[in-house]
Amino acid sequence: MCSTGRVRWDRQRADGGEPVLPGLDGLLRSVRTPEFDSVTFHEVHAKSVLNKVPEGSGVPFGWTVNPYRGCSHACTYCLEGGTPVLMADGRTKPLAELAPGDAIYGTRGRGAGRRLVPTKVLAHWSTLKPAYRLSLDDGTSIVASGDHRFLTGRGWKHVTGTRFGAAQRPHLVGGTELVGFGRLARTPDDTLGYRAGYLCGMLRSGGFSAEKDAAGRALRYLPDFGASVGFVQVPPSPDSHWLRGFLAGLFDLAGSYRHGALRVTHDEQDIVSTFCSALGNFGFRYVRSENAKFRPLWTVQILGGPSEEVRFFHLADPAVGWKRSLDGLPIGRTRRKVTSIEPLGIELPLFDITTGTGDFIADGMVTHNCFARNTHTYLDFDAGRDFDTQVIVKVNAPEVLAAQLRRPSWTREHVAMGTNTDPYQRAEGRYKLMPRIITALADSGTPLSILTKGTVLARDLPLLESVSKDVPAGLAISLALLDEELQHRLEPGTPSPRARLDLIRKARDAGLPCSVLVAPVLPYLTDSVAALDALFSRLAEAGATRVTVLPLHLRPGAREWFARWLGREHPELVPKYRELYSRGAYLPKSYRERLGARVGPLLRRHGFGSRADDGERMQVTMPVQRAGEAVVPPAEQLKLL
Repeated sequence: MCSTGRVRWDRQRADGGEPVLPGLDGLLRSVRTPEFDSVTFHEVHAKSVLNKVPEGSGVPFGWTVNPYRGCSHACTYCLEGGTPVLMADGRTKPLAELAPGDAIYGTRGRGAGRRLVPTKVLAHWSTLKPAYRLSLDDGTSIVASGDHRFLTGRGWKHVTGTRFGAAQRPHLVGGTELVGFGRLARTPDDTLGYRAGYLCGMLRSGGFSAEKDAAGRALRYLPDFGASVGFVQVPPSPDSHWLRGFLAGLFDLAGSYRHGALRVTHDEQDIVSTFCSALGNFGFRYVRSENAKFRPLWTVQILGGPSEEVRFFHLADPAVGWKRSLDGLPIGRTRRKVTSIEPLGIELPLFDITTGTGDFIADGMVTHNCFARNTHTYLDFDAGRDFDTQVIVKVNAPEVLAAQLRRPSWTREHVAMGTNTDPYQRAEGRYKLMPRIITALADSGTPLSILTKGTVLARDLPLLESVSKDVPAGLAISLALLDEELQHRLEPGTPSPRARLDLIRKARDAGLPCSVLVAPVLPYLTDSVAALDALFSRLAEAGATRVTVLPLHLRPGAREWFARWLGREHPELVPKYRELYSRGAYLPKSYRERLGARVGPLLRRHGFGSRADDGERMQVTMPVQRAGEAVVPPAEQLKLL
């Protein structure tokens, strides 16, 4: 049961008053208390709590509200601090120097359609972990922890892992193709030679860029040369500094980057020839064409796709921001092969960030950020100790939400709660955020739904009954098994099955429809006819109005945790699970069909298989995987929310 007793919060601070999460934006204080042993609550002021669900998610609601979220800030998904991260201005910054609020690039889309999009750093921290060196075929060398994940042509994979046993997980091996354009070129040093080359590229033909960034740079450089105009001449043997500057200056004056084409167009052949010579010096391939329809014009276009275009921008470092913008740059088809993964044999300070897109570009490769395991609530079990022991509390969530709902642009779309983290988790008994959140939604005329396994919900049943007269208010309880011993081992710290059955009864007594999410059904543990029959019988007795059954699926993050749990608690089942999940996160069609054949008659026996007296009970739905596409829960599974 979740404790709702009074907690001595005001005198409780972590580490003598110092916040545990110094990099967390909006952190007010971090609280520990004996009533919640080993749990730290990080109280924050959120700027926004109304979250838009990404398009294509396959769920019947467009928005979520999460006043709490779990957080593993003792995270192991880390990189070496000097790793260059691609910033939103197209330049780079070492990972160790990033800070919350920094604008960087992440990605959106999937497969070949994945593209760069600007995002923000939400949190930044460091830890000490065993380090590994990951080497790629283009010379890229990245130092990371074994748990860090990179995007490959076959999905996200950890740096290290095994094929069998408790450490089994998708991991990199020699020959694995990573998504990304590879090692980022070092930006040029601001030498006198670079400055002379830049001014020559911009001014030699008498031109002067009207762009503010370029003009400002040129005006800063000019005083270095006094009254001399020698900088407008091409040196007999220009060094690499001068050549880089020349490429940048001419691009700022006469270059463009649109629709994946990086070009420079100019009407002086000798300047174009110098530009081509500079490109060749750095190994760029290009095509040169002439258009003499009105006057001689030469155009030079760089070949090689996104990796070469990004290399040009970093190697030359043009000043004009919009010309070098990488927004929307396709990255999904650009790959680099792993050549080796070697342990360094030492622990190093490693760094990581949380971002708005869930990923970032580390030395040219798409890498996963640290994440609070989002399968925790959906799979209905803890995905790791850290997720339960580091809880972020958005103490101003009701006020921020009310302000967002008052905006003229708000169209009163369905808002779901409990789809990511449980809104009635442990500390809600003290913080009492949900009554004000429910009231704010109802007052604005916004339909709402709640999924929980927390019995603190009983406190708010009268409020939900009241607001349901004015707005649609859905309620669902998560309950997957009756075996209290197994439940305690699998879901430590959550209310018992008996307590949740009692919560269903209380909801029905309050006049509220109450659905039940039976998830996850565990192969060989909770999927027998006897176990399911007993569960459905108790749900019917409690008055549940709908039942949805979901078999266990194991996405990265939950998969590793569950593998360790299974190996410890039921080692005899490890070979069977290895076979069932050999092809990915989802159970094979043959198992799903067997489970469906078993579940259907049982649901009908207990009144869930067809319309019942009140017309509310509904047939079970289960995920179906189509060939060639990722599995997502069908919309019917979440209608009960």
